[in-house]
Amino acid sequence: MSRHYDLRSSEVHDLVIAEAARVIEDGKLIVLPTDTVYGVAADAFSPEAVERLLDAKGRDRTMPPPVLIARPETLMGIAEGVDAVTMALTAEFWPGALTIICRAQPMLDWDLGDTHGTVAVRMPDHEPALDVLRRTGPLAVSSANEHGQPAAQTVEDAEAMLGQNIELYLDSGPAEGQGASTIIDMTAQPPRVVRSGPIPYSALAEHVPNLLDVGQEPAGSEANAPTAAEAQSFEDEPAAVEKPTSGKADRDG
Repeated sequence: MSRHYDLRSSEVHDLVIAEAARVIEDGKLIVLPTDTVYGVAADAFSPEAVERLLDAKGRDRTMPPPVLIARPETLMGIAEGVDAVTMALTAEFWPGALTIICRAQPMLDWDLGDTHGTVAVRMPDHEPALDVLRRTGPLAVSSANEHGQPAAQTVEDAEAMLGQNIELYLDSGPAEGQGASTIIDMTAQPPRVVRSGPIPYSALAEHVPNLLDVGQEPAGSEANAPTAAEAQSFEDEPAAVEKPTSGKADRDG
């Protein structure tokens, strides 16, 4: 039977975080609050746990979850080719509503789905979520809802959709709801925004030379083939996403 804990109770906060970490270590799923919507989380390094997450949401491997981390430095360990521009983005916009698509570190023993060698990474601006991440390490996290349904704004919303698939529900009240994160693909040449969100293109362009906006193509080019990141579908918080002319870019936030 699923268990529920209220993170707003300071007396049990540390015990609840420790229990959430134990559940993750056992390969099971938790629902936790974030700075956007409630998310369902699994150990990013357990293929069985990630598969359990996808099954709970009714999704297949073509829609791999992003990875949430507790500190920017972790990005260097789970992605390769992280350059100074990418680290400047993390310094400016993390923690916060920016998801960065990078090349996944090929030496890691993980399987998030059909990622085409990429990984979408974000550091949430939400202290309880960060408390969990500091104990567990990187987590595969998707919105706590059945595929195609509205994202959960409360833990009750999440339980109504995910039920007994979840071992542990963590409650911190209604989601703060700043909307789906902005997604930037740093594996593309030139880099491009693949989903608009709270962080505008103009702010990102100050740090990323030649950055393309959603749906924009390089000057003088014909229709480009989709990047590795655009050739798959990543779904999390529902948003009115402008689709590239080729490929898919509905990505978790």
